[in-house]
Amino acid sequence: TRAEDVREVMRRDRPEVVIHAAAYTGVDAAEQEPAAAEAVNILGAANVARAVKEIDGRLIFVSTDFVFDGRQGRPYLPSDAPNPLGVYGRSKLMGEREVSRILGNRVLIVRTAWLYSERGHNFVLTMLRSMRERSEVRVVSDQVGTPTWARMLAEALWTMAARPAMSGIHHWTDAGVASWYDFAVAIQEEALRLGLLDRAVQVRPIPTSEYPTDAHRPAFSVLDKTATWAALELPVRHWRVNLRCMLEELAGG
Repeated sequence: TRAEDVREVMRRDRPEVVIHAAAYTGVDAAEQEPAAAEAVNILGAANVARAVKEIDGRLIFVSTDFVFDGRQGRPYLPSDAPNPLGVYGRSKLMGEREVSRILGNRVLIVRTAWLYSERGHNFVLTMLRSMRERSEVRVVSDQVGTPTWARMLAEALWTMAARPAMSGIHHWTDAGVASWYDFAVAIQEEALRLGLLDRAVQVRPIPTSEYPTDAHRPAFSVLDKTATWAALELPVRHWRVNLRCMLEELAGG
C-alpha cells in the first residue's frame, strides 16, 4: 500500500516479471475491515502495476474463485461474468480491473482456489490439528470447488513467467472437484496411512446453514482450466494425488 516503497524496489531491481501474490485473504475479516481489504487488494495492486509499468515490466496477478457467485452450476470459464458475494471477492475483482486498466496486455491474471501447503495457515493443516485434538469434526458439505497444492500453482506461475506472449485471464487449479467434506475425509484417510494421525475421528457433513460465517461463500466455484492446461502443457494431476504428495512430504520432513 506504500506506493513510493514499491516504486523504489522496482527501480532498484528492475525485474522483467513480477508475480504479485500479496493479498488481504481473510474472507470473513474483510467483511469487518473492508477498508483494509480494499487498500491491499485494490490500491496495493494498482501501486504494483504502476511501478511495473514504469520499468516496462510484466505482471502476473494472482486472483481467486471468489470473484464468482457460485450459482452457475458448471465450471467457470475465464470469460464468464463475475459476481462476487462479499468484500474479499469484490476487492480482488476490482484489483483485477485496476491492473488490467494500467498495464493492458502486459498483465496476466491467474485465478486459483482452495490453496494449501505444508506451511502457513490452510485447511489441510487446520484439519490435521482438529483431528488430533477432537473426537469429531464437522465440515461443510454443500460448498464445492477444487483443492489446489500451492506447489502446482507455483510451477504454473513460473511457466507463465517464461512465456511473455501470455496475457489476459487464466484459471489454474488441480484437477477434479470436491466439497470441503470430501476434502476433509481424504485428508484423514491419507494422514492415517502415513502415520500423521494415530486414530480416526468422525468426520460429519453439515450444511452451510449450520456453520454461519460473516462472508457468504460461493456454493460451486469450480474453475474451468481447459485453455490454461492446453497453453502451458504441464502435467495435470488430480487434487487427491497432490494432497497425497504434500502429506508424504510433511510426514518425511
